[in-house]
Amino acid sequence: MRYRFLGNSGLQVSEICFGVMTFTGKTGWTYLGIQEQKDADRLTSIATDNGVNFFDTADVYSTGISETILGKALGKKRKDVVIATKGEGRMGTGLNDEGHSRQHLIRACNDSLKRLNTDYIDLYQVHAFDFMTPLEEMMMTLDQLVKDGKVRYIGISNFFAWQIMKLMSISEKQNIQKIISLQAYYSLVGRDLEYETIPVCLDQRIGIIVWSPLHGGILSGKYRKGKKWPKGTRLKGEGQHFPYDVEKGEKILLVVDKISKQRNVAMSQIALNYALQKPGITSVIIGARNEKQLLENIRTRSWKLTDVEMKRLDEVSEPPRIYPHWYFDVFKKKRMERYFSILAKQEVKDGA
Repeated sequence: MRYRFLGNSGLQVSEICFGVMTFTGKTGWTYLGIQEQKDADRLTSIATDNGVNFFDTADVYSTGISETILGKALGKKRKDVVIATKGEGRMGTGLNDEGHSRQHLIRACNDSLKRLNTDYIDLYQVHAFDFMTPLEEMMMTLDQLVKDGKVRYIGISNFFAWQIMKLMSISEKQNIQKIISLQAYYSLVGRDLEYETIPVCLDQRIGIIVWSPLHGGILSGKYRKGKKWPKGTRLKGEGQHFPYDVEKGEKILLVVDKISKQRNVAMSQIALNYALQKPGITSVIIGARNEKQLLENIRTRSWKLTDVEMKRLDEVSEPPRIYPHWYFDVFKKKRMERYFSILAKQEVKDGA
């Protein structure tokens, strides 16, 4: 296993993060599959034995069941791992039972601490942007949670790029904690994050934690056009789980399949390997319905895609050049050509 610093912090996390949304018990989100405590104990142990020190959950996952099961599964190993959880989602029927208000976030954090059976949360993330609560209120609340010792680091999930810059400005102006991470969707069949968000995170030294790097299982190769999709999964039909261009997806899957056969590795490993080699990505979140899937995904880091293989995958999955990217592509190219021309002339002059 390899480890990376998370954003502009000294916190080191494994490149593979075990996402435990599938820890459901018998009464949780059982459409994901049923994983009870005994299943979680085994999978968690396998993960830590193979170097995984990063676990991600959220209060809304099976309405707290995922957190409770994870806390019990980790047991005495808790001090050796990094627990990331999230608050923001609806956890009750009251008016203030969701969102980024001080009222909700403090209560949500306290409840997560109890369910996880821990004194502190390593990385506390707000689950998605709340269009109703001022960002200043959210940031001041997160800062207070750190000051109170309940939270070590703070992060966000599912935010726009401009909102990230606004958060950094608020932290600078108020001299409070800055976010160190963004949890966001990114995959070979969905590279939208490259337009604005990844550049912002690189500029501000914010680590990116990828959710659904396999696009809900599409990139595992189980779901192909014209074939009957397997039962007992989250995906109910072609493209119904996430926005998915089936035609383009099939072209990407053909390349992924070819490389996987040449490498003698699973298609899922190609997709995970690809994401981990892209600028700005710190860790990818994997799920696992069983031991085979877990080990298969963890073994992603035992090898590395070549530059040629990365280029092939880049080309087949290239997202459309939206404005203003296409506008500046021409100017950027011309400017680089001028720069190297001047540099070459200078080298000739110096040589003379």
